[in-house]
Amino acid sequence: MGEKSVVRTEAAPAPFQGAPYSQAIRAGDFVFVAGQLALRPGEAELMGGGIEEQTEQVCENLKAILKAAGSSFAQVVKTTVFLTDLADFPGMNSVYARYVGDRPPARSTVQIAALPQGARVEIEAIATV
Repeated sequence: MGEKSVVRTEAAPAPFQGAPYSQAIRAGDFVFVAGQLALRPGEAELMGGGIEEQTEQVCENLKAILKAAGSSFAQVVKTTVFLTDLADFPGMNSVYARYVGDRPPARSTVQIAALPQGARVEIEAIATV
């Protein structure tokens, strides 16, 4: 698979509260993007708004990290979506669909008990480079 390298961009939030993880890791021809929350770059507080607004910010963060890694949403092969309420699925899905286009990646969507700062959605991605 080759050597791994850390992907870091100021166009997306730094690791949450200084936690020990990278925005993404590039390994060989793949990039593994850590789960993203609805945080704006340079801000520590989760943005307000409903599921659509939060999903939009999450996808913008993913887009920035993928770009920094030399990839894009068109090259995403797998995502995992974490929702705190599956009733938010339609709203999340409508925004998500705009980013992944007509050849969407494989995806898992799960409901979990909670996310940091009361976030409603978190998405992680694996893409080719």
